[in-house]
Amino acid sequence: MKANLKSHCQRAALRRSADCQSADDPDLLRAPNFVASAGLATRDTAGSAACATRCSRQTRAFTLIEAILALAISAIVLVAIGGVFAGAMRLRDRTTDALDNSLPMTQALTILRRDLQGAIGPSNVLAGDFKCGAPDMGSTMELGSAQGAGVDFFTTTGIVSDNEPWGDIQEVFYQLAMPTDRNAAGKDLVRYVNRNLLATGPSTPEKQWLMGNIESLQVDCFDGGQWRNTWDTSMGDTNLPMAVRVSIRLANNGASQPPIQIIVPLVTLSRTNAIPATGGVQ
Repeated sequence: MKANLKSHCQRAALRRSADCQSADDPDLLRAPNFVASAGLATRDTAGSAACATRCSRQTRAFTLIEAILALAISAIVLVAIGGVFAGAMRLRDRTTDALDNSLPMTQALTILRRDLQGAIGPSNVLAGDFKCGAPDMGSTMELGSAQGAGVDFFTTTGIVSDNEPWGDIQEVFYQLAMPTDRNAAGKDLVRYVNRNLLATGPSTPEKQWLMGNIESLQVDCFDGGQWRNTWDTSMGDTNLPMAVRVSIRLANNGASQPPIQIIVPLVTLSRTNAIPATGGVQ
């Protein structure tokens, strides 16, 4: 079988050579040998097809150098894809951490701003004094202020519910507290809420954690001319301040980073401790 295939390939090569020569020499087309070779090619069509198929398969194979180059290019592409994927994963982790850190801060500042906007003075029913930087802040809740840092006031942000007997006026006290996790940096900002304003004695407040990782908390009050770090309506300040500025410095920001500040204007109702004159013309 192999000898027959070899002879078929040789005859096919002779035929292709004759075809090329006949294209250049028209006289060769009339020669007897060309006619004979044409007849021989007709009889050997199956063998020529098999030989051509075998030869075409051999010419389509890759060389070793081509295979090595293909592997090298594939490795470079895979390394580049891996680097881009790793960078995208790191960016996702940093974005997630930033969102996790900013979410408690946003919520804490929103709650603090809402309470300050609803602040009421001591002239209102069920309302008490507005105290900022005073040593007796939180005394109605049996709480002590940490080095006078914080603010204690009454606000109208209480949620009225059919299941609870409390109204919308409540006392809130903001201050820094030591974190529950000893390994955590900074302190925690907590919010104490007292809704039982008709209690005959000190009541137990509700403690709410707002955010952590705080180095310092500074609350200043604006009297219309300057910012003051103390305000106490029980000690001479008869009205609410015109605005309150809250500055929060994070523990991991460093001294070079500015603190986070919010300024909340307050709606005040002026009152005086002067006694109006009485009497008239007889």
